[in-house]
Order: sequence, then structure tokens, then C-alpha cells
Amino acid sequence: MNRFLKVVRVVPTEEYTVYVYFEDGKIVCYDAKPLLGKEVFAALREITFFKNSCTIMNDTLAWDVSGMRDNSECIDIDPDTLYELDAIVEKMV
Repeated sequence: MNRFLKVVRVVPTEEYTVYVYFEDGKIVCYDAKPLLGKEVFAALREITFFKNSCTIMNDTLAWDVSGMRDNSECIDIDPDTLYELDAIVEKMV
């Protein structure tokens, strides 16, 4: 993708998915469950950590592993990968 994509909001769920909101209004639902089987993502298996460390770093969906907001110590997902997901309609609560 040729343009810079900026994530402006992330909302993690109990099902290991994250609603990702882009600056242009697109919303996608990222399923993080496939990551959990990989050792590098082991910390995310604890649902409380998954939800509490979920944030925006480097202008994309990330998990703040160190708790210090250190961009070099986070797990982040390429915004192009996220943007390529099908758009969803936000569910009204």
C-alpha cells in the first residue's frame, strides 16, 4: 500500500480479537488467536495481559510488553496487514 495508514483506536475483546479503527474511518476486526501458538507471543495467552497491554504504538495495533511504552519492546502488527482485512460495521452497544 502506498499511503501511510494510522490506527487511532484499538478495542481488545475476551475472544482474543481486537477492533482496529483507522484514521480514514475504516474499522477491522483482527483475530489474534493464531499468534498465541507462537512462543514469541506467549505473553499474550493471558487474557488480562492481552487486553491491558493492547494499545497503539508506532501508529498501529501493538501490545506494550515491557509496560514502559518502549517502541522497541512491543509486539506490533503491520498496519498494511490490518488494513487489508475486510471492513466491518461497528456494533452499537
